[in-house]
Amino acid sequence: MNKMNAIIKSGLMAMFVMWSMSTLLGQKKVKTFTVDRIIQAPAENVWKVVGEDFGAIANSHPLIVSSTYLNGSLKGGEGAERQCNMNAKGTKYVREKQINYDPDNYTFKAKVYHVGKLPLDPDHNFAVYRVEPIDENTSRLIFNMTLRTKPAFMGGMAKNKFKKTIADYLLAVDHHVRTGETVNRNNFKEIKKNYQS
Repeated sequence: MNKMNAIIKSGLMAMFVMWSMSTLLGQKKVKTFTVDRIIQAPAENVWKVVGEDFGAIANSHPLIVSSTYLNGSLKGGEGAERQCNMNAKGTKYVREKQINYDPDNYTFKAKVYHVGKLPLDPDHNFAVYRVEPIDENTSRLIFNMTLRTKPAFMGGMAKNKFKKTIADYLLAVDHHVRTGETVNRNNFKEIKKNYQS
């Protein structure tokens, strides 16, 4: 009887180990990072640019050549969709959808659902935007990204590149909110210099 119990226990233990391994192997590894920036502007002004005017990200992102609303979306809000073109031909682009849209708390999630020819896994890529009021004339823009690349081994390199890109984006948002000037590849280098001096 003791021998039989030992065999059953061993069998159950083996099954548990195999189940644990298959569960771990089935999980997709993702990279996450957070970038934030204090902006000398009221939270509602920052929210207007990143949350309400979701489809016009090309006005405040130095790497996005053009952007547009998709599928009948006319403004930011729950379910709004946009395409962000990374080149003039529109062959490199990302399509995103706004979900968990919460204008009272200045936050939403941008779910990536199509990546064109970019090496991203659309099922595991999203960003959470949040604007926190600090005082009447100051706010903090927080961008929390979760990403997975195809192939997955590129994730570490992509994370570092994306982190730098997002830091530049938040600086561009800062400039656009405060001046109304459209930020693009042509003027961003000069704009960035002014913020570093």
